[in-house]
Amino acid sequence: MLAYVFWHWRRPDADAEAYEAAQRDFHDALAAEPSAGFRGSFSHAVRGAPWAGAGGEAYEDWYLVDGSAALDPLNVAAVTATRQAPHDAAAARAAGGTAGLYRLRIGALERGPSVAHWFEKPAGLPYPQFLARMEGAVLAAHGALFIRQMVLGPTMECVLLAPGSATLPPMIDPLTLALRPVVGWHAASRSAPAGI
Repeated sequence: MLAYVFWHWRRPDADAEAYEAAQRDFHDALAAEPSAGFRGSFSHAVRGAPWAGAGGEAYEDWYLVDGSAALDPLNVAAVTATRQAPHDAAAARAAGGTAGLYRLRIGALERGPSVAHWFEKPAGLPYPQFLARMEGAVLAAHGALFIRQMVLGPTMECVLLAPGSATLPPMIDPLTLALRPVVGWHAASRSAPAGI
C-alpha cells in the first residue's frame, strides 16, 4: 500500500472553519466516486512540521492507494467530475503545499492516529536491519511505519503513525507531532478494507 501525503496550509485571510469544511467536502466527493486503486483518505491538522507552513499550523492529508499504478487515476479524479468543485473550493483557500509518497512497511494504520513520529533512518544501517529493529516498537504502539518512496518535498524519510505516543529504539530521534482529526477515515465507496 502506498500513501500520497499532501501537506497544505491556509491563506491568512481564509477562515479555519470554512477551510476545514472544504477539506471534508473534497474527501467526501473523492470517497463517493473513487478512482481505480483508491482505498480511502483522512486528514488532520498539525503544527511543528518544518516542511509545512514553516512549522506553523498546517494540514496533512493521507490518500491511500493500492500501488503506484493508482496514482495517475487519483491525480485525474481529484480535479474532474463531481470532485472538481470541492477540490477547487479547498485549493482556493490554500496558501501553499508540499507532498511525499510513502509505502507501508510494518504494521497497520489505525483509523484514528493521534501521534506522528517523524524521523530519518540512521545513517549506515541497512534497511533490513533497520526494519527488524523497528518492528517491535511499531507493533507495540499498534501503529504503522511508512517509509518515503520518492522525494517530492523536504519531508522526513520515515513516519510512525499511532493512536498514542510510541517508545522508539534509542537510535531514533523523532520529531513527535500531535494530530487533530479534521477528516476521519473515508473509505472508497466500492471497497472498504477491513482495517486500513
